Amino acid sequence: MSELSVKHLLGIKYITEDDIQLIFETADHFKEVISRPIKKVPSLRDITIANLFFENSTRTRLSFELAEKRLSADVINFSAASSSVKKGETLIDTVNNILSMKVDMVVMRHPNPGAGVFLSKHVDASIVNAGDGAHEHPTQALLDCYSIREKLGDVAGKKVVIVGDILHSRVALSNIFALQKLGAEVKVCGPKTLIPKYIESLSVTFEPNLKKALQWCDVANMLRVQNERMDISYFPTTREYTQQFGLNKAMLNSLDKEIVVMHPGPINRGVEITSDVADSKQAIILDQVQNGVAIRMAVLYLLASKIQHHED
Repeated sequence: MSELSVKHLLGIKYITEDDIQLIFETADHFKEVISRPIKKVPSLRDITIANLFFENSTRTRLSFELAEKRLSADVINFSAASSSVKKGETLIDTVNNILSMKVDMVVMRHPNPGAGVFLSKHVDASIVNAGDGAHEHPTQALLDCYSIREKLGDVAGKKVVIVGDILHSRVALSNIFALQKLGAEVKVCGPKTLIPKYIESLSVTFEPNLKKALQWCDVANMLRVQNERMDISYFPTTREYTQQFGLNKAMLNSLDKEIVVMHPGPINRGVEITSDVADSKQAIILDQVQNGVAIRMAVLYLLASKIQHHED
């Protein structure tokens, strides 16, 4: 299979296992490109990409921007997090303004779940969802699974526990979809108040005890506590959260095997993981960052090749 089955990347839910494998193979190639002294390829020289961020994001935006520049695309950045863009109509207005500039692709982060799907129905451009509220964050899940594949050889058959704030996390949902499509087994662990009710319907089991979860898994993905999404208190104090669900070196060393530790960033050091865990050789957090650029290059390249075929 040489092309994606979709013209947008709206969520992991909409793509196939073949799509994911194709993205990984393409990322392998780009990873090799990034390690060269000249890191740019002319692949997207005639493609214009607009980055639309209706919500703050430093790491994801920089990663996409770097990926776009490495592919020699023309890039327009539109940060609406600080402007008054809140309603659906103004999303359309903004997009129409941008489309009048002849944009081929839009990378969008938006606080409303489904914003990318909405956009894809109203514009011609290819849409990449860079996070829609607490719903999906497909490129993060792809880079996470890619990092597991790189470290452990394969995702199929691996046991992965996602720890922390599952309820507010778009990373968790995308990861669950991607891991399951690739044949991994998934558990979630965290305060019961932060575990969504529908989790069982996704064939994911809930393990309330962190030690048991770690003893079971090959990989632990430690999510950030998303204080900014919490309008009410879901657990008594940060200190209590850390005591129950924080990962420290002593706990890591007490397991009878070596597990891989991941974190989507930014890390609250000392809350969900301690610094000595984050900086240990079992953590692949910096590999995730590096792989993020290669994965995003792969996604943009594969979607752009669909655009170019249409035009030929």
